[in-house]
Amino acid sequence: MLKIEHLGIAVKDLKQSIPLFEQLLNTPCYKTEAVETEGVITAFLGVGESKIELLEASKPESPIAKFIDKKGEGIHHIAFDVADIEAEMKRLAALGFELLNPVPKRGADNKLVCFLHPKSTNGVLIELCQEAK
Repeated sequence: MLKIEHLGIAVKDLKQSIPLFEQLLNTPCYKTEAVETEGVITAFLGVGESKIELLEASKPESPIAKFIDKKGEGIHHIAFDVADIEAEMKRLAALGFELLNPVPKRGADNKLVCFLHPKSTNGVLIELCQEAK
């Protein structure tokens, strides 16, 4: 793992949350993006070498909508930047970590991503990220 790529924060409303986090972090939101396959709209803010990703559900059956219904707004996942996502997935699977997707998929911010099931990571949803080429 190279670094913490971003922290994902589930929010009910990006229109309210973006200005709040812009003020809190004293930095502008530099990008918003819809990820249709996940039913989410994302917003990114830079914090040093890492980012904050705000996640708003775009459909009621999306994982973010379910998360907010169950737990409320808050930290949803921690994402780590990796040099070779497929090698890292194989390494972690061999160690017994449960992958939520068997192959990397397209995520926001031009990334290939894979999530690890929280039941295999002490209750924390982990995302692996690699810049898409």
